[in-house]
Amino acid sequence: MGKRFLMKGNEALAEAAIHAGCKYFFGYPITPQNEIPEYMSKKLPEIGGVYLQAESEVAAVNMIFGAAGTGKRVMTSSSSPGISLMSEGISYIAGAELPCVLMNVMRGGPGLGGILPSQSDYFQATRGGGHGDYRLLVLAPSTVQEAVDLTMLAFDLAEKYRNPVMVLADGFMGQMMEAVEFKETRAEGLPDPAEWAVGYMKQRGSRALIKSLYLDPEELEAHNWKLQAKYAQMAQHEKRFECYLMDDAEILIAAYGTVARIARTAINELRSEGVKVGLFRPITLFPFPYEPLENLPASVRQVLTVEMSCGQMVEDVRLAVGKERPVSMYGRVGGMTPSVDEIKDQVRKALGR
Repeated sequence: MGKRFLMKGNEALAEAAIHAGCKYFFGYPITPQNEIPEYMSKKLPEIGGVYLQAESEVAAVNMIFGAAGTGKRVMTSSSSPGISLMSEGISYIAGAELPCVLMNVMRGGPGLGGILPSQSDYFQATRGGGHGDYRLLVLAPSTVQEAVDLTMLAFDLAEKYRNPVMVLADGFMGQMMEAVEFKETRAEGLPDPAEWAVGYMKQRGSRALIKSLYLDPEELEAHNWKLQAKYAQMAQHEKRFECYLMDDAEILIAAYGTVARIARTAINELRSEGVKVGLFRPITLFPFPYEPLENLPASVRQVLTVEMSCGQMVEDVRLAVGKERPVSMYGRVGGMTPSVDEIKDQVRKALGR
């Protein structure tokens, strides 16, 4: 095992981005993720990078567009209302097929809501908050170490598919402290930016034109189908998930992120009482790993989705499970968190105990 550091989640996310080769950050402060830009503002100038606080989230995301167009590793971070403001720019970036990493440390909503943790941005992240037929790769860590690992992976995936990748955390993960290790890994065979990015005219012999505007309808249709083919490749190759004690479970809990950690504790306590319960945890929210839920063990009689929302991921769970088994949902919102005892009570209720 390598050297480990005790770090706050937000600062670990920022350090992971730097280890992944990110040297450019553009953003705007918003609670509960402010430690990310604060950390970047100190560290990036020390390594010859650039930190710039924009005048707004709208300005920041368009700076990301420009920097990503040069083929450099670039990121921004924000929280729910800030991501909403960035949504048009994210649509432009996806349409122009530019790689970048977006971190969303979720808070309660809608509107300004509150600064406490939430998971109510699931639809925004997985369905696309902006306009047009576009998708983001969405990674949902459950521990600070996994947040580090997935952040570093996010930069590789962004370059591999020339697409924005979102790391979806929440206020709990941003503020908790855990021991983390930074593993120096980078995927091989990634596309060469010289083939498409601006600034390589001498090597390429021609100017690069990066755009998302196609006035000819047939040309725009062809571009959209090209994007859909890329998203299909993501769906085929990038699904990630964890199954915990599923093989003999009578009831299955589906949860992601911080809530999955709470659910795991509830499952362990229920198992000690003789209750057969398991966990399905999606790590990629897009592409959503439908297959494990489509092929559940025969012992599973029902599925309980637990979320810090009014019920968003539950729609993907129901889509996968179908009508053969009942799917119910238990949620807390507004910054409230499902407790271990609450989850245990919901399981007992569902089993009629």
